[in-house]
Amino acid sequence: MSKTLLEQLRTMTTVVADTGDIEAIEKVKPQDATTNPSLITAAAQMPQYQQIVDDTLIEAKKSLGDKASDEEVAKEAFKHLAIAFGKKILAVVPGRVSTEVDARLSYDTEKTLEQARAIIKLYEGAGIDRKRVLIKIASTWEGIKAAEILEKEGIHCNLTLLFGLHQAIACAEAGVTLISPFVGRILDWYKKNTGKDYVGAEDPGVQSVTKIFNYYKHFGYKTVVMGASFRNIGEIEELAGSDLLTISPNLLHELEAKTGDLPRKLDPEKAKSLQIEKITVDKATFDKMHAEDKMASDKLSEGIEGFSKALVQLEELLAKRVSELTAVGAAN
Repeated sequence: MSKTLLEQLRTMTTVVADTGDIEAIEKVKPQDATTNPSLITAAAQMPQYQQIVDDTLIEAKKSLGDKASDEEVAKEAFKHLAIAFGKKILAVVPGRVSTEVDARLSYDTEKTLEQARAIIKLYEGAGIDRKRVLIKIASTWEGIKAAEILEKEGIHCNLTLLFGLHQAIACAEAGVTLISPFVGRILDWYKKNTGKDYVGAEDPGVQSVTKIFNYYKHFGYKTVVMGASFRNIGEIEELAGSDLLTISPNLLHELEAKTGDLPRKLDPEKAKSLQIEKITVDKATFDKMHAEDKMASDKLSEGIEGFSKALVQLEELLAKRVSELTAVGAAN
């Protein structure tokens, strides 16, 4: 019997689930799982996770006291909700979970450090080893500098919203554990700006991750590449062999349903023999390359803005739910 594409992919790439939906994670059985503000906001509105949300809100209200406003309780609970989902996810996956720092702190190194350390403290307080957690930080210069410090403290980082080679090189030179280049969002930008469609190896998102992967392996960086944000399984097939790929449940199911040959496209050994120019990225170089790469600068700003909006929406949802729980408590 022919092996499925997912079975073949798992022989060369670590498969990660890109969702906050714990039931979906249980079905696809990934090694690791990643979340982001949009995914946590979506999961928090699912009826099956209402108890996680309510328990987090009740605990926050207890810690702040009865005089705290609904908004204050929501803000306190918000700090703990991603960890509450992360703990549930870690009970299902054998590997790691990625938990994101507030996107609104993306250009503030000190506040990113403060929140990252607080997240790890909460996980460790729940008996979870920091080795099982990746702190997810946007790939701004300030975020990368925060990650460099965190890695020296034994706090492993996943640098997200990564669209350009300059971001990838800066991350590798900072010694971060893992990067998440966004394949599908790169494709979105090119389709919108050129009016063209792209398939297979012509996909600019695929080309970007391939270039980053080859650069890392050629120069022997320890930072690993986890392609993210896929629009179709064709993109995934073109990146077979990447260190990791984080894939939504619906695309994992597509890979599981399809058979046929899945050749390895990314190969560390082949990368070593390529002719690649070494680039040293300091802040001036980073800023210059970022300004020259309109796609990367557009998508980074847009991504931070999108995640920030999701966080505001989540805080509003939590405040509304606090009010409902208070009303129920008063009625009883």
